[in-house]
Amino acid sequence: MKEIKSKYDSSNDDELVSAALKGNKNALNDLIKLHEPFIYNVAWKFTNDENEAKDLTQEVLIKIITKLSTFKRKSSFRTWAYRIAFNQFLQTKRRPMEDRWESLEHFADELNSIPSPELSPEEEKEEILRTKTARTRCMSGMLMCLTREQRLLYLIGEVFKIDHQIGAEVFNISKDNYRKKLSRTRKEFHAFMNQQCGLVNLANPCRCSKKAKAMEAAGKMQTNAKLFDPTYYATIADYAEKHANEVADTLDKKYIKFFQKHPSKKDFSADTVVTEILNDPELNKYYQ
Repeated sequence: MKEIKSKYDSSNDDELVSAALKGNKNALNDLIKLHEPFIYNVAWKFTNDENEAKDLTQEVLIKIITKLSTFKRKSSFRTWAYRIAFNQFLQTKRRPMEDRWESLEHFADELNSIPSPELSPEEEKEEILRTKTARTRCMSGMLMCLTREQRLLYLIGEVFKIDHQIGAEVFNISKDNYRKKLSRTRKEFHAFMNQQCGLVNLANPCRCSKKAKAMEAAGKMQTNAKLFDPTYYATIADYAEKHANEVADTLDKKYIKFFQKHPSKKDFSADTVVTEILNDPELNKYYQ
């Protein structure tokens, strides 16, 4: 069996699928581990909660394993697996975070109600970690105000840069329709950000460094040092495709890059859900 390369290569999938369907547990393990990080990280941004993302990822991986024998190779394994994953994302029960804000405007009202105290240059330096955390949570909150379809479209199409052909196949729509849906979502979302976010429009009142201290003092945020520790997390940009079929204009790139700087999990130890699934005798029967 070929050595698994660090860069994604669909030929790895083909060989691993064939071996897994013959009962090779190690091949199945390698196959799932190739795709678990991406599925988990999209789930994390989709739910805005690490623990819920783990549960959702486990549900997806179980479905992929138990349905593997139905994979007919009419598409790439990645397209087939991601269709299962994203359908599960769209159909899963609603999470509390999804009902926290009624709309983007409701989110903006809550954000603007948080005090923005003036900070000295010294305090600005001390707030660096808090500011990064506040910025990520603020922008993640904005994402949660989108509909599920909009949120998933934006995440996979813009932030994670999935190829548009794969995106269209995953959503089971034409490539042209996929692009139109993605474009409408991007325009609506970026228009709101332009009105509200001080990162993209300096005329806006929101300043993350000023909000961060007030948010932590009010118990609305706890700084998690590991959230930006490179030994634990990469960035979304590490998972983004280098070449998309459609390139957003310069202004849109500015918005998207803020999301691509958000942390993503890259350390998946041997004790992840993959090992749990593969050691479950009830699931073994589906791929042997």
